[in-house]
Amino acid sequence: MLTPTKDRLRIDAREKVLGRPIFAADVPLPGLLHAMTTPARIARGRITAIDTAAAVAVPGVVRVFTHEDFSGIRVTPATLGGNQPGFQPMTGPDVVFRGQPVALVVAETLEAASEAARLVDVTYDAASFTATMDDPGAEPQPFETTIEAGDAAAAFATSEMTVEAEYRLAQNHHNPIEMISTTAHFEDGRLVVREGTQNSNSMRAATAGALGLDPGAVDVLSPYCGGGFGQKNVLQLQSVLVSRAAMMLGRPVKLVMPRAQLFHTASHRPASRHHIRLGASRDGRIAAVLYDTEQENARYDHFFRTGYHEATSRHYGIPAYRGRERLVRIDTSPPGHMRAPHEHPGSFALECAVDELAGGLGMDPVALRLANDAARDPVTGKPFSSRTLGQCLSRGAKLFGWDDRSAEPGSMVAGDGSLIGWGVAAGIYKGSMFPCVARLRVQANGVTRLSLSGHEMGQGFRSVAGAELMELLSIDADRLEIRCGDTSAVQQHHTAGSWGAAGAASAIRAVAEKFIAALTDLGGALSPGESVHQRLMALKRPVLEVEVEHLGTSQGPEALETLRRGGVAVVGPEYPDFVSFSWIAHFVEVRVEPSTRRIRVPRVVSVADCGRVMNRRTATSQVQGGVVWGIGAALREAAEIDPATGFVLNADLADYVVPVNADIGDITVELLDVPDPMLNASGVRGVGEVAMVGAAAAVANAVHHATGRRVRHLPIRIEDLL
Repeated sequence: MLTPTKDRLRIDAREKVLGRPIFAADVPLPGLLHAMTTPARIARGRITAIDTAAAVAVPGVVRVFTHEDFSGIRVTPATLGGNQPGFQPMTGPDVVFRGQPVALVVAETLEAASEAARLVDVTYDAASFTATMDDPGAEPQPFETTIEAGDAAAAFATSEMTVEAEYRLAQNHHNPIEMISTTAHFEDGRLVVREGTQNSNSMRAATAGALGLDPGAVDVLSPYCGGGFGQKNVLQLQSVLVSRAAMMLGRPVKLVMPRAQLFHTASHRPASRHHIRLGASRDGRIAAVLYDTEQENARYDHFFRTGYHEATSRHYGIPAYRGRERLVRIDTSPPGHMRAPHEHPGSFALECAVDELAGGLGMDPVALRLANDAARDPVTGKPFSSRTLGQCLSRGAKLFGWDDRSAEPGSMVAGDGSLIGWGVAAGIYKGSMFPCVARLRVQANGVTRLSLSGHEMGQGFRSVAGAELMELLSIDADRLEIRCGDTSAVQQHHTAGSWGAAGAASAIRAVAEKFIAALTDLGGALSPGESVHQRLMALKRPVLEVEVEHLGTSQGPEALETLRRGGVAVVGPEYPDFVSFSWIAHFVEVRVEPSTRRIRVPRVVSVADCGRVMNRRTATSQVQGGVVWGIGAALREAAEIDPATGFVLNADLADYVVPVNADIGDITVELLDVPDPMLNASGVRGVGEVAMVGAAAAVANAVHHATGRRVRHLPIRIEDLL
């Protein structure tokens, strides 16, 4: 009897607890060399000289590379995965941001490489620079309208009640426990790159393009990625450098980028400003939203816009909405995706403004949100594949005990004198699909191998894949191998944006059904619960293998071609006949100490709808993790950037403060578990990204309810409440 899939332990739980070498940097290779970079100590300018004599003299140093060694590296749009203009360090003398690698030391030991990297002496011709978008020299680009429905300006002008405010969010950094690393070596005449990445196929194409190689001669292996959430979407700044060094030295080379350097070289959530205007009637019907966003970006590269309004325009049934966005160019490394990259900042601004509107109207914040629920998509007029935000809000309010809330800010006080605040916020995230290749190989001896497009980055991808397969086939669960993130197995696709589970589950269902059909053709229909291994044994057939190329909903063959080229082929949230989103409601209690004004979060209730729940353990964990991220964004996280040097001053986990166990109280999660067959055959949508959306806003709204102070920036600190 198989354990019910929704209660099954994670497939990789034992390996992780035992500390087995499943991550890229842990794989032992004979003759391995260690590398370390020397970061630029100016924010903008040119290198005029590099003295490597002291570095080369360190015992164990094999070679010190500079831009003169790597000038042949090609800079192409594919370098950063085909979705951003390319930039490669050490291809010339120019420095465009603080911390940019300017030398690469390779040595027999990590200690020698690290010591020598500090001894590389670089002389610069420094130029003036701008470190933040509030500093002189920042270059705002023109506003662009990205979503418009109805005449928002006219509707706002005639509204009976209005709210106008600006909200600000600080620059945030991922800090995954598995730091970014690259290991490159040659095996049977092929360049093999091991790196924790969310995008191995694109990384293969990008590495080959930068080095002038045939992509067919490059393999990228990412069996596990210890924390992605966007930072590992694209080719990292050291990836091509390490591969080139391995080619030139003829030995394996590994570089694990130190955390302090990652604050400057890896992508991060950009600082942003949000100017929002809401117009409503006296009975609480929101008639108009005018919402402008500004986001910091590098001068030489860019991070996508067009994301802030895709979700906020669909939170509620608002008939008139205008969303505009612009970049503000400064001298920084390029920002990038970080969990709910636009949806988290957008929900903070919108959900705080909605809370301010509720206060102005004297209306309960939950009642206001329910009064503005949508029957159809207000942007396209299409139906939703599923719309359960009202259910999430109502169920969350009941679980939290919202009816016991005293509406007046500052009116709820604990026995120790702490101010109690209760806050609510809603969140949504698009339901997306992607093309997925799935190959299923089942052996009579009990071994099953499932190879598919996708990456395991801690979200439970393998557990979800195994659950869907075992829903359809009776196999030996203990001898199931799932290969993902491996370009030598099948074509890979970028995993992000909460599309991994939905796209993979549908492909797994398709390949399992194809396998059942093939097995039936060989020996008749399978009986319920019949072991496919025993059937193969009875047929005297040692193995049966099938493969499918599965397209996302409404996709055509061109999506598979994009996948093969290493590109991103994602569809959603808009489909020909519907739009699709996941939904969540967060209810937060804060306690504010009366003297120190220290904020604590003793309990949170979150109710989410992600379609059919594939694995309750992993889905619940995703929501709890998203709430922790939201608490961190609301109360802790901010990069402190020195405007005089461009240096991130708190570039370590001691000073870049994130929540720890003592900061987190009880997080109650309920999943509605309502299948969404309109989106895909498995009825699945993502939960990893939506988990964070609205969480920070709920904390901020709770702080206002506790203290009466409306703080419109994140993080909220003690000094904001003194």
